[in-house]
Amino acid sequence: MSVEPAIVRKTLHDELVSVVRNMIIEGELRPGSRIAELRLCSRFGVSRTPLREALKVLSAEGLVRLLPNKGATVVRVTHREVEEAVPILGTLEALAGELACERIDKERLEQIKSTHRQMVEHFQRSETQPYHELNRAVHEAIFEAADNKTLSETYNMLKARLISLLVISPQSPRQWAAAVDDHEQMLAALEAGDSAQFAQIARGHVRRRAEVMHTAVDMLEARAA
Repeated sequence: MSVEPAIVRKTLHDELVSVVRNMIIEGELRPGSRIAELRLCSRFGVSRTPLREALKVLSAEGLVRLLPNKGATVVRVTHREVEEAVPILGTLEALAGELACERIDKERLEQIKSTHRQMVEHFQRSETQPYHELNRAVHEAIFEAADNKTLSETYNMLKARLISLLVISPQSPRQWAAAVDDHEQMLAALEAGDSAQFAQIARGHVRRRAEVMHTAVDMLEARAA
C-alpha cells in the first residue's frame, strides 16, 4: 500500500489547491459529495487552516461550495449548466486549434502526436484512467501551442467544473470510438495547418462529450435521490 507523501511546507497553499482541484477533476471527489477535511489533513500531513484556505480558493473557482458550520461540498453540475457551457467550450477549443495551427512548431507537434499515439493504445486496451489522463494532456498541449494565456485560463476554469463528469460516466463503445476518431481528425488538421477544419471538428467533439456529461448528471441525481 502506497503512503501519501506530506506536502512541502514552503508551497503548502498552492500545493493544496492543486491537489484538491485534481481530486475533483479526476473524479476522486465527486460532484455533490462532502469534503472530509480531517481525512484530507491526515492524508497530506497538514492542519485544517491551510486546507480551509485552499477550499476558499476552490470556492472562488466554482468547484467547491462552502456551507456555514457544515464544511464544504463539491459543486454539483446541472443539466442546464452543461447545456450553457458546451457551446462556450466548443468555441474556446476551436479558437485554440486555430491559433495552434498558426503557431505550432514541428517539435511540439511531434510531442502531441506521441501523446496521441499513447492515448490510442490505452483506448485499444480499454484502459480508461490512463486514456483520460492522456486525453487531457493532448487538449492541454494544443492550448499551450495556441500561446494565449487568457484563453487557457478561461478554458481551464470552465473545464475544471465539468471534466469530472467525463471521468465518472462510462462511455459507450460508440461514444469512445467517436471521441478517438475526433482526435485523429483534429491532429490531421493541426498537422496540415487547416484551422477551419480543426475548429469544425473541435465543436463537434465537444457536443459529443456533452452526451457523456448529461449521462453523468443523471447518475449523480439518481444517486442523490
